Formats: sequence, C-alpha cells, structure tokens
Amino acid sequence: MRLSPFFEELKSAYEAELDDLMTDSAGHDVLAKRLRLKRKQLPELLPMIACNPEMVAVAFHDGMDFSVPNSAVMRDLLAQEPEDLPPWEVLRETVHLQPWAAELAEIVLKDPDGERFLVVTACLEYLHGRASASIEPSPGQPRDDFDEEDPDADVDLEEAGADWLAEQGFDRKDRYSGDS
Repeated sequence: MRLSPFFEELKSAYEAELDDLMTDSAGHDVLAKRLRLKRKQLPELLPMIACNPEMVAVAFHDGMDFSVPNSAVMRDLLAQEPEDLPPWEVLRETVHLQPWAAELAEIVLKDPDGERFLVVTACLEYLHGRASASIEPSPGQPRDDFDEEDPDADVDLEEAGADWLAEQGFDRKDRYSGDS
C-alpha cells in the first residue's frame, strides 16, 4: 500500500499519540481513561484539527468500523495529499461510526475543517487497524515477514529509498539500466 508523504508522517504521529496515552508514569494501562477525557475535551480541541489532527483524532480511536476491511477506497485515500481528500459524505458507505463516535462527529462537522478532519481520522484509524491486524497472525497460521497482499511493496520501498536519497543530494539511478 502506498502512502502519501502526508499520511506517512501522520501515521507515526498518530501511533506516538496513542502510545503516549497508553500508560501513566507508573506503567499502568490508562488508555481507556485518557480517551474518555479526550472525548470530553473535544470541543476545546477543535482549533487543533487543522494543524495537529493526530492529537485530536485519537478521540475517535476504536470508534470507526470499515465495511470492507481491505477497502480500495481507503487505500486510494491514503495515497492522497490533504487538499485532494473528498468530503466526509463520500465515506459514509465505507466508514461506520459507533454511536458515541457519531456524536463526536456531529460536533466536529460544525467546524469549517471538520469534514477533512474526519476523513483524515478515518484514514488513520484504518491504518492503525491494518497495523494491529498484521501484528497478530491468525491462530494456527505461521507468521512470516513477506507481504503476500502487495507484490509491489518491494518496488514501493525501492522508490521510497530512491526518493530519500535524491532528497539527500544523490543522483537518482535508473532501475532498468543494469547499474548496480
């Protein structure tokens, strides 16, 4: 699956935000308690949805279900930059909100950036769900590190590496030229 630079960066920030909420200084699991607090604070956090969406998106953690777990719609969205994202209505058939999350969504949609924020949040939750699902293999099924779903993953990784090297000032090498 190809992620846009926007979602690549936001994915790590979202995971870090969830990790920060997970435990207190004594190592106790306080995620549920902190998420409830975040949900209560949502109206006060709305000014952050444009600049730091990951910090507010965690309020919707585990509140979105996807009608098709490996949705092409969601994969397509993850390859887009924020200005290219569709309105929230486009995802109504793909993303189902838990009742408590639907109440939060009503609050968010009153904000001018609310629709885009909900689409971004759905993408982050989708990514998090895929990551969680891939961590635990099915019972009786051995875990391997090969991505059977996406045979082009090695090409994506190679392209990402080439992009990074080009950003560092190295010349891009033509992968079909035979130069190694």
